[in-house]
Amino acid sequence: MQTVTVPLGERGYDILIARGALARLGADCARLGLAQRCAVVTDSHVAPLLAAEAMASLGAAGFEPALIVVPAGEGAKSLRHFHQGHDQLAAHRLERKSFIVALGGGVVGDLAGFLAATHLRGLALIQVPTTLLAQVDSSVGGKVGVNLKAGKNLVGAFHQPRLVLCDLAVLRTLPEREFRSGLAEVIKYGIIYDAALFARLERDLTAILARDEDVLAAIVARCCAIKAEVVGQDETETGLRAILNFGHTIGHGLEAISGYGKYLHGEAIAIGQVAAARLSQELTGFVPAEVARVAELFARAGLPVKVRLTTAQRGRLLAAMRQDKKVSGGEIKFVLARRLGEVVWGQKVPPALVEAVLTTA
Repeated sequence: MQTVTVPLGERGYDILIARGALARLGADCARLGLAQRCAVVTDSHVAPLLAAEAMASLGAAGFEPALIVVPAGEGAKSLRHFHQGHDQLAAHRLERKSFIVALGGGVVGDLAGFLAATHLRGLALIQVPTTLLAQVDSSVGGKVGVNLKAGKNLVGAFHQPRLVLCDLAVLRTLPEREFRSGLAEVIKYGIIYDAALFARLERDLTAILARDEDVLAAIVARCCAIKAEVVGQDETETGLRAILNFGHTIGHGLEAISGYGKYLHGEAIAIGQVAAARLSQELTGFVPAEVARVAELFARAGLPVKVRLTTAQRGRLLAAMRQDKKVSGGEIKFVLARRLGEVVWGQKVPPALVEAVLTTA
């Protein structure tokens, strides 16, 4: 068992990383002194695999869990499913000391977290991330919300969990494409914060792709530790936390114009990160050799590194990027790299340069 603490004073919490962590869900919730009634929010892919174990663990600890199952995929992160979720929580008669368990990947974590942030003006949230992407990134830090047609995560809140349980064993249940998608966020941490982690990923990628649990435990713990350190310094993204958005401005735009279906999140931000690396070469001195290392590692991980867009699609992408939450004064702001392990945020990038990078991708 590895433990990473997110340092937020009285609202701080632990991330527990181990094989078999799901089995201790009920006991850990009991330790937190939560009320009997609770809800497990999951999706149609995860429910047949893991819901019974989660419900049994909670039941054995004296809780009365309701199961809420949403469709798998980004489409579940919608106001329609958010409203339906509130109706189901009300029907189960949750109380102010009740809690919600998010059992799934990033979509479930964001939707369940937003339900927890808003039902009865705020319920406790337990994150049980079941994808690599969610374990290293989206389950930590308190960002929750849903999408609009205009863009990703435009409706949401900051609502920190009380506990995050990362069960390494559940990563074995992931389809290969989903697992590789999660590596995009892992690689991101090396680019933005830890050059040694980036080098380790280059060295150990074969073992990671084979889902070696000892290697994964160290990688997941390091990524969580980086995010915990960043969130501890800047919880609501007024400065430093913006570095976690490296590659996301273009990536979120790609997801939006493709209808949240063509690309998995990790695939879209892999393209976005390679594009951001190329922009960094032009604007912040990121050397060509390191740009090449970034592109090569994403490619070795089986992730896309470029996208072919028509002129009309590029126009729609730039328009979608202007809907991004990080736009300020009508200007798109980017996170750009100076070198591996060091980035700067709030960078203005001429739209013509963005288009040029996308055109030559």
